Amino acid sequence: MNLNQIQNVYFIGIGGIGMSALARYFKNIGKQVSGYDKTPSMLTSELIESGIDIHFEDNIGLIPKDYYIENTLVIITPAVPKTHAEWNYFTERDYVVKKRAEVLGIITKDTFCFAVAGTHGKTTTSSILGHILYESGADVTAFVGGIVENYNSNLIGEGKTVTVVEADEFDRSFLHLHPNIACITSMDADHLDIYGTSDAIEASFVEFASKVEDKNKLFITKELPLEGVQCAINEEAVYKAFNVRIDNGSYVFDVQTPAEVMTDLRFGLPGKHNLMNGLMAIAMAKTFGTPTDSIAKAIASFNGIRRRFSYQIKSENLVYIDDYAHHPTELNAVHQAVRELYPGRKVLAIFQPHLFSRTRDFADGFAESLSAFDEVFLMDIYPARELPMEGITSEWLLGKMTNSNKKIVAKEDLLAEIKASDAPIIVTIGAGDLGEMVPSIKKMLNENI
Repeated sequence: MNLNQIQNVYFIGIGGIGMSALARYFKNIGKQVSGYDKTPSMLTSELIESGIDIHFEDNIGLIPKDYYIENTLVIITPAVPKTHAEWNYFTERDYVVKKRAEVLGIITKDTFCFAVAGTHGKTTTSSILGHILYESGADVTAFVGGIVENYNSNLIGEGKTVTVVEADEFDRSFLHLHPNIACITSMDADHLDIYGTSDAIEASFVEFASKVEDKNKLFITKELPLEGVQCAINEEAVYKAFNVRIDNGSYVFDVQTPAEVMTDLRFGLPGKHNLMNGLMAIAMAKTFGTPTDSIAKAIASFNGIRRRFSYQIKSENLVYIDDYAHHPTELNAVHQAVRELYPGRKVLAIFQPHLFSRTRDFADGFAESLSAFDEVFLMDIYPARELPMEGITSEWLLGKMTNSNKKIVAKEDLLAEIKASDAPIIVTIGAGDLGEMVPSIKKMLNENI
């Protein structure tokens, strides 16, 4: 398919974090962009403000009349049900209908493509890498699965020859990509509703890794059973971060590369997992040829990603952090970072489980991770694309937790319950619509400081 012949791009599920990045991209290159989403959100509001027409009713009468078969590309998200009227309208009339991952594959095929894979860390690593490349003057566009604070966008740059993409394992999407340089941050079990077994997930990552023919351009952590360039923190590896210390809330560290030692790098994202993400981005940028001083300057100026250990309030007496974590490994990473930064202080975790299937598959891991916090408010499971499953509830998950200071909190009671807590460190965690409540939580807490 030749994107140059396309005049209009129509999105079904335009408000998704990955879909909205594509919408911004197509608008930037001069296409007419519009679409549907189920519900309004901060992302859809930002897209509308940029001039993109969006509606929230599944109604074929709202599809623009000048979106003809020969000049329109339709992009769908896997979350859309097959009964969707607009989707059926396009497929019945033989429009070109593609998944987001397929379109990314088309965009990146003729570029120098960096692909960031892994069940955790994709968004942070690709954002750091995109920022480093953009700041160093590379002709780059980075498609990111989060809003990068430096740009207030999930799209970095407007370059045409270099791309950075998240290689998403969901629905085996990453197999559509054509990476020149790639990394795999982790291969934990996830999306078992799609894959069935952890072995099937691992096989999919192995297939993705095979897309990078030169294994000197595939970066991995030491525990992964793959051939590639190993990266590690305080362990022997081709790229090693060491002499790690905390100075004024930031990491300062050195990096051993195959050719040099980069000294006194400063990085503001907390947690050892983020340090690893930063190291992966540094390794890929160095391999591309980015100068050391450009890397050092960019990594120090990276401000993080909305909903990735995102500080909402940071005062002496009260800290409020919001994070997108929705897997036990990610909850453990949040806990490690909070304890490292605020040792000995009481931490309240407010967690909204995401998907009934994920809650079922990782219930014991979630219970163990949440039990490590001092106080836990557990919200109802956010269903996303799923229907309820018998017996899989937040009450059932709560019963597995060993923490005695725990309770189920309904969305409408959340502000009052937070206000009543005496915890000086508060963390909201989850990938559902809890993120939409962050501004009101922040407002309430600021009024009560």
